[in-house]
Amino acid sequence: MPFAGLGLHVLIAIFFAVHCVRSGRETYWLFILFSFPFLGSVAYFFAVYLPGTRLEHTVRKSVLSAARSLDPERELREARQAFDLTPTAQNQMRLAAAMLEAGSHAEAAQLYETCLQGPFASDPEMRFGAARARLENGQARPAIDLAEAIRKDSPAFRPEAVSTLLANAYSLAGQHGAARNEFHSAVTRFGTVDARAEFAIWLLSIGDNEAANSQLREIEKAMKHWSRQTKSHNRPMLNRLEAAFAAARKT
Repeated sequence: MPFAGLGLHVLIAIFFAVHCVRSGRETYWLFILFSFPFLGSVAYFFAVYLPGTRLEHTVRKSVLSAARSLDPERELREARQAFDLTPTAQNQMRLAAAMLEAGSHAEAAQLYETCLQGPFASDPEMRFGAARARLENGQARPAIDLAEAIRKDSPAFRPEAVSTLLANAYSLAGQHGAARNEFHSAVTRFGTVDARAEFAIWLLSIGDNEAANSQLREIEKAMKHWSRQTKSHNRPMLNRLEAAFAAARKT
């Protein structure tokens, strides 16, 4: 039994080591994983693997959404105060993310550009935030370049979100064929309501109402199985979807 347990620890460590290499993480994680298979795997799971998964992103999104509803400016105030007191790279990244969520897209994009020159330049979460800021700031080509770099260097990092961001960046750049292909790929690969909703909203924006209605029917099928909590969590996305269809009906 001890040998079986040791073997399982090693297999788990190998799994995370493969993830580490494929996602472009720092090589010191390999030393930690193979020197301390059990503790190293636990540390890697919580520090690296979980933050890149849809589950962690969903939980964090829900917590942030609830916090913003109670005090919309709190995170921005605290992030700015933390950076003013201790202008570290971590606090700079936090402030950039807070600015982005607060809608200060130009400021966020400018701050993220500085982050991209710092010690965490290869961090996929930071790069994803920078790509979002570029997109929201109307910088289509720079957003595409960064999203494609994330996909190349960290293919396991939030692939659905990267795909959707890239599709929207293609659209902003006027590359509608590439945008359609990317949206279709996201829906085919992941089949989530989020992916279908983003695709439908984009289809409406280019006047393809028939294809958008097809995506809406699939969304409505999935919603029949949702709990009240799931509906509440997805309310912002559903509101965007409803607004897009309402606008399309007026044209």
